[in-house]
Amino acid sequence: MTFVQLIDCKTSRFDEMNRLLDSWVEQTKGKRTATHALVGKDRSDDSHLIEIVEFPSYEEAMRNSNLPETDRIFREMVALCDEMPTFTDLDVVRDEQLNRVTAREFFEDAGRADLDRLFERITDDYVDHDPANPQDTGLRAARDEVAGWRRAFDFSFRVDDQIAQEDRVCTRWTWQGRHKGDFLGIPATGQDVTMTGMTWHRFRDGQICEAWWQYDRAGLMEQLGVLGQ
Repeated sequence: MTFVQLIDCKTSRFDEMNRLLDSWVEQTKGKRTATHALVGKDRSDDSHLIEIVEFPSYEEAMRNSNLPETDRIFREMVALCDEMPTFTDLDVVRDEQLNRVTAREFFEDAGRADLDRLFERITDDYVDHDPANPQDTGLRAARDEVAGWRRAFDFSFRVDDQIAQEDRVCTRWTWQGRHKGDFLGIPATGQDVTMTGMTWHRFRDGQICEAWWQYDRAGLMEQLGVLGQ
């Protein structure tokens, strides 16, 4: 279970505290078990800081605490604080990165949902970057492209991996389909085919506003008997 520690402190020596945290990051390379660290400053009190540190589990957090570098940095941090910091230990019981959830739902619905429902997740000024197209396209072209894939294949996506950072989500996926209609001039073969790829989605206000696609179209064409003959 993911574990998070909140360190609540007050200090008038923020720049020194920042340098101290940089020092800990540098000195614990290859040793630390922390996966994410975030420092917030109270808007109503510049001296009030909260650091949030994430670990894969409580046990990994304890391993991290036992590092000599962590112990030394902790003592130096206390010396920089105006008063003794407080610590809150939390087991994470719910963790939703909402943009990642939306990206996953887009792929889960791509082969089956009503197009209006599918594109509720997409902004009106959406921009699509697809190496199969000679130039970037917009929302209407994206809808037409999905409709074309649906006419040619019964298909679904399997989400294999996802990472999220700031306003972007990267999804590594596997596409599986049955060729049921014309595709780029290739008449229906009834062939079961697969394709792998990755998509970066950029979000604005909870909706997808831009996408970059990379996928093995050549491998798909080979399975349909067009290449490699």
